[in-house]
Parts: sequence; structure tokens; C-alpha cells
Amino acid sequence: MCGVAGIFNLDGAPVSPVVLGRMTDMLTHRGPDDRGVHVDGALGLGHRRLSIIDLTAAGHQPIATPDGRFVLSYNGEVYNFAELRTELESAGFRFRSRTDSEVVLYAFAHWGLAAVERFNGMFALALWDTTERRLHLVRDRYGIKPLYYTLAGRSLLIGSESKAFLAHPDFAPQVGTAGLVEYLTFQNCFTDNTILDGVRIVEPGTIMTFSEGKETPQVRRYWDYAFAEPESHASEAELTEELDRLFTQAVNRQLVSDVPVGAYLSGGIDSGSITAIAAQQLPMMSTFTVGFDLNSASGIELAFDERASAEHMSYLFRTQQYEMVLKAGDMERAMRQVVWHIEEPRVGQSYPNYYAARLASRFAKVVLAGTGGDEMFGGYPWRYYRGAVASSFDDYAANYFDFWQRLVPSESMKTLIAPLGPDAAAVDPRQIFHDVFQEHASSLTRPEDYINHSMYFEAKTFLHGLLTVDDKLSMAHSLETRVPFLDNDLVDFAMALPTSMKLDNLQDVVRMNENDPGKLHTYFARTKDGKKLLRKAMARHVPSDISEREKQGFSGPDASWFRGESIDYVRDLLMSPRARIYDVLDRKTVTDLVNDHLEGRENRRLLIWSLLCIENWLDIFAHGRWEGLA
Repeated sequence: MCGVAGIFNLDGAPVSPVVLGRMTDMLTHRGPDDRGVHVDGALGLGHRRLSIIDLTAAGHQPIATPDGRFVLSYNGEVYNFAELRTELESAGFRFRSRTDSEVVLYAFAHWGLAAVERFNGMFALALWDTTERRLHLVRDRYGIKPLYYTLAGRSLLIGSESKAFLAHPDFAPQVGTAGLVEYLTFQNCFTDNTILDGVRIVEPGTIMTFSEGKETPQVRRYWDYAFAEPESHASEAELTEELDRLFTQAVNRQLVSDVPVGAYLSGGIDSGSITAIAAQQLPMMSTFTVGFDLNSASGIELAFDERASAEHMSYLFRTQQYEMVLKAGDMERAMRQVVWHIEEPRVGQSYPNYYAARLASRFAKVVLAGTGGDEMFGGYPWRYYRGAVASSFDDYAANYFDFWQRLVPSESMKTLIAPLGPDAAAVDPRQIFHDVFQEHASSLTRPEDYINHSMYFEAKTFLHGLLTVDDKLSMAHSLETRVPFLDNDLVDFAMALPTSMKLDNLQDVVRMNENDPGKLHTYFARTKDGKKLLRKAMARHVPSDISEREKQGFSGPDASWFRGESIDYVRDLLMSPRARIYDVLDRKTVTDLVNDHLEGRENRRLLIWSLLCIENWLDIFAHGRWEGLA
């Protein structure tokens, strides 16, 4: 796991090794173990290494083929690298290291860009072809590892994190209007925009190719999600056996490492099942749980602490369990570091992830996480049901859009973003929402189709946001996060499962909509309907009270804390006459929405978190106050 940085001067001017070195060193936290740069005229690649496989100097990057044609700067792990290495050795390649990075390099040299379709893992890489003078940017199927790019003058800049661009003299950080409007609508970015103007993220499953003299790249999507209702399928018993086999295989694949491997243990089925399998191979494996002080919590927030369930599973699986309890005020203490590392706020309150990664990094260099289990196996039934019955795609999209407009009431959005001017008013969030589906909208005819399209949508957007958060906040602590649920074979299996193997009560929802649609909303709170087959298969590995429990998110009691212990922090940042947020947002609209929460009229915890992030982001990035954070 590493950091990638680069400069490609499209006008042919030579790259400055000094500037490239500074960009590379902005990513030191991603790779504190080694540093390398490679300059070839107008192209420069930098690399920071976090040594995971083959800890020797043989793993140094950037790495070049023996003939010098291809040069690679690579971030990730390809878990099937041993099998690929065997094939490449049979083809005559000779290896000087035990790394997967050398396998990836020779795979491209042997199979061309089609090699990417053979990789089972997570990766983001830059591959320079010295013969054709082309730079290829490649990202894994799911977007587990990030890669950003921007144009600064005639220079293409690339980086595992966009903070690398701050070290280039021609890059001027400014707020990106379209990205900010997307974030304020969805608490996420559904396009390749970020809230840094001109900075874009390479999309998952995509190869971008830049050539000298051309600003416009060639773009090829080599993979996309394809959730579909099968015409026929095996019995539930047979599918359960196959799921168990594939899941066990996926976890075991991702244990390859020359450094300690641990696991997050939240108390739920996903992380619990991963831990159960991994612990069979790694005796006394370290596990990590973050809980919350609930003394000032109320209502549903009283259920947010999962430490008791995690401790029970740690006892059963004989792991070394480490815990941390977050209190009111811990968010405030970590806020600027969180914003600096996450760079582009996304999906939910992410400071607990920051603390979880910090805890894990003290005892392991690699950690397994349960991200992806919900998105692949139907873990959000209360969301899917909103679009399960529709008269048309437009009807479906309208229902689903209303749910995903997470932060600001539609009637307040226009006035909120007015200070951004006409560029903001021209951004159409509904069109952005529609565009996620691209050509898939024409095939919707049955409730099962709408469910599959909901899963497609969430994998493309919500899951991508979660993965971005996981990567940034683990790498902030030089920690590699692996996600076994996003093993290629397991994902292919999940996408071909019938919805009846994911959701328990879809037909009840359909009948209720037909007979008494007014009661349909009662199903929106159902959280045990999802992951039917996964629960059945994982019941072999975790206690029944875990496999049968309701879905619960990783969230603290922030609604209560924002009205209580953290109320002064919220007011000091968001109500201050010097607040930077009012350079881009309307003051009265913001204060009215915030006061709705502080005075108990509405629960706007997600909005308040997002506004706090934007305020800190503007101060750090747009106003250059990042001293002491790097």
C-alpha cells in the first residue's frame, strides 16, 4: 500500500525533480518506509512505499521493466499475484522480488492493458510507456484505492491524494462549485467531481490514457457492476454452500502479508464473519472495536455502542481485542486532521473511522474490514423498498432521489447556494442522479429489477464514498485496509443472486403497495429483511444473535452531542462572523437549518457535520492553512 504522485508536462517541457519530490513527500503518511522518483523528460513519477509484501529493497518503486519500456508507480494489492507470476514465469519473465508490484508491471508488459482484467485486488496505478510516450492511469473495479488528476497550466498532475497538488507552483486550490453542490445534495459526489476546483477522480473500473500534446485523454471502462435477476438458479442450500466457499476463499486470499494483519470487529455479521475465518489462520489475531460514551445519548442513539457483542466474538474467536471509547469532544479534537486527510468529505460522520484506524495502526499494519457486505448482499432493505414498486423509471428515480437528497431540504437549496452564483444554479442534481444509471434504465419492468438497480446505484455511489473514506483515514495512520467482500469471485456471485436470496419480504412490500399503500412506510424501518443468504451462510461462523441481528451503522450519538457537549463548538464555527463558510453559502439559510437542530425541531446531525467539514476544508485548503497537518 503506497502513495502515487506524478507530473506529465503535455507541452513536452522537462519535469522538475524538485517539484516532483515535494509532491511525493506530501504523501509520506501513505508510505513512510521508502521513497522513489523517476523522471523521463516531460514525465515524472513519484512513489511512497508502505512495505507489506517483500520488505526488502527489491520492492522499491517506481519500477521499470528490464528493457526500460514500461515504468510503474503502483498502490494496492493484487491477491492473485502468485498465480499470475507462475503464468509470467512460463512466458519467460524472471523476477527479482517477491512483490505483487513486479507481477503487475510484467503483466502489462506481456498482456497489454488487458492485463487489468486478470487482477483480483485493489489498486490505483500510473504506467508510463516510454516508447509510445503515453501515461496510463488505472483504477480497480470498485474504487477501493483512489487516484486523482488535474491540469495546472500545461501540466497534468496525478496523486493518490489531491493534497499532493498543493506542492506544485501552478496549482491554486479553490472550491469547486459543481462538487460542492453535489456534496450538499447527496453528502457525496456521484460524478468524478471533487470539491477542489478542477480536481477529478479516476472512476472505478477505468483506464485513462494521456498522450504528449493532448489534454483530452482516451477513457475506457473495463468493468462495471451488473446486478441482474437470473432466469434460473440453484437451490438455497446449494447457494449457501457456494457462498460459504467463496467467502472463505476471499478472506484467506487477503491474508497474504509479511507484516501483522488484524481486523475491525464491530459486533455485526460482516466484520464478525471475516474475523471468524481469519482467526482460523492467524492465532491470537488482533481485533479492534470503537464504542461510544452514551451518557448523554437518547432514543435510537442508545443502541450505537457494539462493544459487548464485539467482546463476545473476540472471546469465541480467541483474538487479542483492543477497544477505544469515543466521548463528546473527540470529534472536535480530530476534526482538522480528519478534514486534511479525507480531503473531500463524503458519506456520514467519518471521525470514528479515523480513531478506529489510529487504534489499529498501533498493533497491525494491515486490517480487514467488512465494507461491501451490505452493498453486495442487500443490506439496506429500508432504502430499496422506496423504489421497489414504480410505474416507470422516472417514478422510481423520483422516489429514490428524494431519499438520497440527504442534507438540505429542496425548498432551501436555491437560497443556500445563491452566493456561489449562476454556475451553482446550473448544476442539476436530479440529472446527476439519473446519469448514474446510464443505459440501465430501459430494462426496468419488475420489482426485482428496481431492487437490482437500487443495488447498482448504491454500489456506484454510496459504496464508493465509503471506500474513499476507508482508504484516506486508514492511510492517515500508514495502515492498509483490505475488504474481502470485494473479492472478484464473491462479487460476481453476489450480482447473480436472485433478490429472493437477499431480501426476505419483497413480495410483502409489493402486496402492501397494491392493497394499502398508505402502510408501506412501516416497512422502511425494517432492517432485518436484508442479507438473507449471507445471514444463513455466516450463521456457520458467528453466533445466532449476531447473524440474526438488525443492521446497525457505525455512528456516534452526534445528534445529542451537537445539542449538548459540542454545542459551543458548533456555534463557534458556524455562527461566527468570521466563518469562511459564508463566502460560499447563505448565512441566514445555514443558521436557520442549524438552529432547527440545536433547538430540537429537527435532527440535522448529518448537515451539521457536513457544514463543520466545509468550514474546516475552506480554512485548510482554500485559504492555505494546512501548516502542521502534513
